[in-house]
Amino acid sequence: MKHGTLLVVDDNRNILTTVKMVTEQTFERIICLASPSSLLTRLREDQPDVVLLDMNFHSGINNGNEGLYWLREIKKARPQTAVVLFTAYADIELAVTGLKDGAADFIVKPFDNHQLIEKLTDAYQKTRKKKPTITAVSEMIWGTSPAMRHLRDMVEKVAGTDANILITGENGTGKEVLAKEIHRLSKRAGKALMPIDLGAVTETLFESELFGYVKGAFTDAKTDKPGKFELAEGGTLFLDEIGNLSYALQAKLLTALQRRTIVRVGGSKPIPIDVRVVCATNRNLEEMVRQGAFREDLLYRINTIQLHLPPLRERTGDIMTYAGSFLHRYAHLYNKEGMTFAPDTQEKIEHLPWYGNIRELQHAVEKAVILSDGTTIRPDDIEGSATTRPQPTNDIQRLDDMEREMIAKAITECEGNLSHVASQLGISRQTLYNKMKKYGI
Repeated sequence: MKHGTLLVVDDNRNILTTVKMVTEQTFERIICLASPSSLLTRLREDQPDVVLLDMNFHSGINNGNEGLYWLREIKKARPQTAVVLFTAYADIELAVTGLKDGAADFIVKPFDNHQLIEKLTDAYQKTRKKKPTITAVSEMIWGTSPAMRHLRDMVEKVAGTDANILITGENGTGKEVLAKEIHRLSKRAGKALMPIDLGAVTETLFESELFGYVKGAFTDAKTDKPGKFELAEGGTLFLDEIGNLSYALQAKLLTALQRRTIVRVGGSKPIPIDVRVVCATNRNLEEMVRQGAFREDLLYRINTIQLHLPPLRERTGDIMTYAGSFLHRYAHLYNKEGMTFAPDTQEKIEHLPWYGNIRELQHAVEKAVILSDGTTIRPDDIEGSATTRPQPTNDIQRLDDMEREMIAKAITECEGNLSHVASQLGISRQTLYNKMKKYGI
């Protein structure tokens, strides 16, 4: 009988195909990734029992450090998941390091099929004997600026409640990391934190993604599938970019939150849900309500507590705290331990505007670590990709505002029926979709 979920991460697609064929009679679900870039997201969404993790992903780096880095990230994010390391190098020291860092076992390529199944099965059985462990590791870097100290006080007060929370802030300020911290500190920490980017969910897939579907609901629905609400049962549902949700879909989300039940697509049975909702946006939802682009009743429902993450340029005293953390992380990842910032590099970092916020700073430090030839990061090694922010002219801004307001008003008058909206405005549905995406409606 097949049991559990296996996540395989290897940049060799032939190996992914082979492993899937070998293990498909052992595991109920097998997920294959050719890159670890989406590993943590799939870890949260699919909650695998076992991860088979390759040790190397970038050409020219073959010392296993990447595998060890991702092993530690997996154990931080989901310690109850067993990790089996996959390496082409029979290096006992590397294997011992991996085992010390929490790996359940390791497999050397080329592998024996029977040994592969045996080790993966043993790793799965070990997860069955353990109760889920609440991770005590925090990804949040608070800093010491007054704004962040105030935010930390607020989080410590509200995290332990079941109040719905709205996190606001510019792109790259760390809204998802803050959502993880709220979940970590909550009574629901032993359950799943289920993130979903509403800006990336198309209108046609919204209900099946959030509410799930039953077998036969549509052509490709070959089995029943739970949606994000069910997968987050007892835990936290993180709805990112909620300001990008169309007016019509806002009503469907509001209904689920008010009734605390969902109905799968193609089904008829109401399913009770017990989730805490944390939302995030980089938009001004109050202004969107005034423009008729966001439902006021939904805003009240998700905005019991509002937490604002200030842009990095407004907490300059924390910039080097973040930069130092990223330097340590990537120096370890790329086997360049002991790297430091030169004093004039620190000064440059502190004075760049960082319009891309923490995300931009993180990418800049990673790039500097990769390209640096020595152990000291020099000023020329640090590039701020958004050191200047072009501003639209007032005339263009006013035209955009008028068009956006006209579309929002039409959506309200047509009660979210986009076919009627497009007809009223004299444009095609596709043009309407493009403009809604442009303006974040």
